[in-house]
Amino acid sequence: MAESDRLLEEVETLRLMDEEDAPHSLREAIRMLQVRLGRKDPPLPPATLHAAHDLVFAVQQRLMAANPKHPRPNRHRGRAEGQPILTRVYDGRLWKVLALPTPPNGSADEEWLDLVDATVERAWDRWCYAQQHAVRAARSRQQPGTALAVARIAWANYWDLGEEARRIRSRLGVRASSTSSAGRAARAP
Repeated sequence: MAESDRLLEEVETLRLMDEEDAPHSLREAIRMLQVRLGRKDPPLPPATLHAAHDLVFAVQQRLMAANPKHPRPNRHRGRAEGQPILTRVYDGRLWKVLALPTPPNGSADEEWLDLVDATVERAWDRWCYAQQHAVRAARSRQQPGTALAVARIAWANYWDLGEEARRIRSRLGVRASSTSSAGRAARAP
């Protein structure tokens, strides 16, 4: 983390000097940082300071996400925290995969934990909806493969969010709320 802070400071200093292009030494230092952090084949180093700034921030975000004491939720690759993605399921069908919201101001408070629980609850509702459609599609023999694929994606999304919410609460030492999904997993098929 200290090395990424140093690189970020160098980028910001160069930007304050109205530079636009990243010098070769900075580009190579960013590439080497990515290699040391386990990136086997990192992308080409950024040519501009703006791109270098974004890349170093992304590296820091991965470092912070790997910290087990950091309560932030996981995020979808290539998306800001808390933003859902659309995933292609089957036969061109798209399904929105939810993500847990980010804590406001970087602090985990009770209101944010309520939002986390509400998101898990919403994922449960979406799985119930998808499951109902899968059953109907199987009975009517109208695109049962697509409906089943959607139901599986919806279940995986619900399960992943529920597990992530439990890990966050565990790290914070907070008991799950009574409206959380903890009871649902026991009665789910």
